[in-house]
Amino acid sequence: MVVALIIACEVGFWVLLALGLAARYLLKWRRTSVVLLLCEPLLELVLFAVTAVDLRNGAEPGWEHGLAALYIGYTVAYGHYTIRWLDGHAAHRLAGGPPPPKPPRYGTARALHEARLWLRTVLGAAVACALLQGAVWYVGDDGDVSSLRAFQWTALRAVGIHGLIALTYAIWPKKAPAGEGEVGGRLERGEERRAPKGRGELRDQPR
Repeated sequence: MVVALIIACEVGFWVLLALGLAARYLLKWRRTSVVLLLCEPLLELVLFAVTAVDLRNGAEPGWEHGLAALYIGYTVAYGHYTIRWLDGHAAHRLAGGPPPPKPPRYGTARALHEARLWLRTVLGAAVACALLQGAVWYVGDDGDVSSLRAFQWTALRAVGIHGLIALTYAIWPKKAPAGEGEVGGRLERGEERRAPKGRGELRDQPR
């Protein structure tokens, strides 16, 4: 049941996101899009509640409970980031906005970008480990919590591996070719890099 609910939550996330962006940019129903996107966090709350009830009813802690914790941690850390990224593309494709800026490709700018992504992974792992630790305490000494502990180590390994990858961009930064800035776009003589204006972002839509 928990695995089926994880799949349902993932499908529900993309359905709500598609409906929210369509309501905002195709139908011009801004308030409706806000309501739809605010429903996103409810999916994780439902998954958390069902997982807790499953354990309370005597279910043996298993990999599906650990997977649920990792999924919740990931969506907490990367859900809003994903919504903002897709909102930028939707604004460009559907509302005539400017193309969303691409991630930097070179030098310090790329290293900082990778570091910010790593911090999101740290946040996701922290949320997952906290949920798993709560489940361990809830089950107590009488139950087998080895699978929950194993998923805690999985989350920590993900942080370590991602951290090493991010560190390589700082230790061995990739240099931009002649005529390109660190962000990876070509600059004409005397041109200033300016952040694009007018792009609609869902800054107030957490997940």
